Amino acid sequence: MALPKETQRLVADPAPGISAAPHDDNLRYFDVSITGPDGSPFQGGVFRLELYLPEEYPMSPPKVRFLTKIYHPNIDKLGRICLDILKDKWSPALQIRTVLLSIQALLSAPNPDDPLATDVAKHYKENEAAAKAVSREWTEKYAQ
Repeated sequence: MALPKETQRLVADPAPGISAAPHDDNLRYFDVSITGPDGSPFQGGVFRLELYLPEEYPMSPPKVRFLTKIYHPNIDKLGRICLDILKDKWSPALQIRTVLLSIQALLSAPNPDDPLATDVAKHYKENEAAAKAVSREWTEKYAQ
């Protein structure tokens, strides 16, 4: 399994604001934390995620979900993430690092036009300032 090399790189050279560590007993499971990007409503928060590499990896995408509650149009109550590279745009050339950077970027740029949490997306579309205020509140409440 080509996993350890990618895992070593991820641990040795983490992307800014992202840490990922495999479980000792199962190298397919990772504990991930992503800090909310500066200038986003998630700034100052540290979000915990879990990442799992299925048997088919890298031919199929990793499974990633938020464990920290977050108010975001592309992340549902169960922590599932609506991101093209986790679904139909996946390529074996992509790496865990790329996936985590894309999730971090999604925090900076919510896409209410491709929502997973339709109520949050509706809020973002109708009153972005108010929706961002709720995102900030949830960040302070759940991610600090």
